[in-house]
Amino acid sequence: MTAISLERIRQIEARRDELAALMATGDLSGERFVQVSKEYAELEPVAEAAADVRRLRQEAESLASMTEDADAELRAMAEEELRANKAALEAADRKLALALLPRDAADERSAMLEVRAGTGGDEAALFAGDLFRMYQRYAETRGWRVELISSSESEVGGFKEVVASVTGQGVFARLKFESGVHRVQRVPVTESGGRIHTSAATVAVLPEAEEVDVQIDDKDLRIDVYRSSGPGGQSVNTTDSAVRIVHLPTGLTVIQQDEKSQHKNKAKALKVLRTRLYEMERERLQAERAGARKSMVGSGDRSERIRTYNFPQGRVTDHRINLTLHRLPEILAGDMDELLGALIAEDEAERLATLDAA
Repeated sequence: MTAISLERIRQIEARRDELAALMATGDLSGERFVQVSKEYAELEPVAEAAADVRRLRQEAESLASMTEDADAELRAMAEEELRANKAALEAADRKLALALLPRDAADERSAMLEVRAGTGGDEAALFAGDLFRMYQRYAETRGWRVELISSSESEVGGFKEVVASVTGQGVFARLKFESGVHRVQRVPVTESGGRIHTSAATVAVLPEAEEVDVQIDDKDLRIDVYRSSGPGGQSVNTTDSAVRIVHLPTGLTVIQQDEKSQHKNKAKALKVLRTRLYEMERERLQAERAGARKSMVGSGDRSERIRTYNFPQGRVTDHRINLTLHRLPEILAGDMDELLGALIAEDEAERLATLDAA
């Protein structure tokens, strides 16, 4: 470990102890206590990992001295324990290195999930529906809440477009590598000849913004209200409840008409607009700070083909990390931990390698 890392660990441990003492006084106001406890929770994993490394290194020194003992039985036992200690120390060192990596400030946030049918017509819309249900089921396994923001269903089922808010702890950290083009290879239900077709859907996962993140000036908005309409232009609402919001400085436009209440539609539209503005700012800052570093798991660009779902072979292949899993039904049913875990591990390895090379 470098001298810089050791100094940083000492600073983190000192700050952690300072915050612990502050919380123990009981003199903090409610808001201040939340701020302090949040900072403490961010520092504690680093301090714990550092303590584990120190403990294991001290054990290794003791065991190493025991291997020089004249008693053969004691020496053999110490050598065996030293091998176990070495494996544990390697794991602890890695855990500490990961804890010291710069974190994406958005990782713990909820996320806006957008799935859109791409090339492939009706089959693409059906596949978009499959993907959205996959994420819904995965969210259930994590205890997250999925709230539909807007949707446009196709005539044969599935979605031309669906936008939802996924609320819970660490949503963005788990789903952020899902942005991109998802490709499906299967025989469509409408195909009588049994030919395999290829179609696609795009996924975008954006960290949700809070009001404190993005200040939107009313004068920068043009808000239009009109009557919602369903398929074929038929009226589905007798009041002007649909809302269109245009953010004049950027030209971003959000339309919301799923709710019967104009106020609810406006609130949802502002939520989507705030999230998209926040993402624009994140992308600008990332480009400035890191030259838009592209990791092994990709840039999150929704035009990048990231994964193929092959139904005849029952496999899912993630092209960014050359991972193939023959568990397509289980993955579509929401069992995504193995897939997402591999992507997160690859990103961590890439960032550790970048850190070591620096």
